[in-house]
Amino acid sequence: MSDTNLSALSAMGVAQQVSADNIANVNTDGFKASTVQFESGPEGQGVRVGAIRESTAPGPFVDGVEGSNTDVATEMVGMIRNGHAFSANVATIRASEEMTGHLLNMVA
Repeated sequence: MSDTNLSALSAMGVAQQVSADNIANVNTDGFKASTVQFESGPEGQGVRVGAIRESTAPGPFVDGVEGSNTDVATEMVGMIRNGHAFSANVATIRASEEMTGHLLNMVA
């Protein structure tokens, strides 16, 4: 398996967890949504989580207190994007394993 693909799977998993937390707290007054920032992996290979940053944008004014600043539409689009990236990396790992299996069968 490729370390590059494994690091991407890990990074996409973290992004999904952050989005799920944001959505779970959409009705929590004063909650500040977080975003995941990605960076290149070691030696410029792959992707990994560079930082998780809390938004400083104010939430909507609701009955005397500030509401959550989570934008559900943005979170859902991000989760779909992350899901596709996760699936693409899984497909790459499977293809690599299949090719390795074929090569081993040819040698045997």
